[in-house]
Amino acid sequence: MSRPTPALDGAVEARAQLPEDAQVDFDRLVHGVLAGRQSALGPALRSQLPGTGGVRWLHAEGVSPTARPSVLTAAQWSSLYETWQATQRAPRAGGRSEGHGPRADSRHGHAPGAQAAPRWF
Repeated sequence: MSRPTPALDGAVEARAQLPEDAQVDFDRLVHGVLAGRQSALGPALRSQLPGTGGVRWLHAEGVSPTARPSVLTAAQWSSLYETWQATQRAPRAGGRSEGHGPRADSRHGHAPGAQAAPRWF
């Protein structure tokens, strides 16, 4: 049996403490943090927590934004997961689960409901 890399020991320990139905979501979070091009936590969390959520979490936990994910303890992984879960359940603008609101109707190049003024000349 192979042992996980030391970088993931905290994550593995935190995952073991979660109920079985939450482990899939936890795995998504860990993959998102570790799969980024940047090895620092600051940029990695920017893609996982909206707005300044990643910076606020790092500050609350006393972790440097330039630290690597391997420095996170099991308690910090658990805290990150709870914060991530809270942001996943937060309502989004316009009642949409994803995206940035209504989009322009590409058929006529204007926002929905808007039309260009007709040219009579």
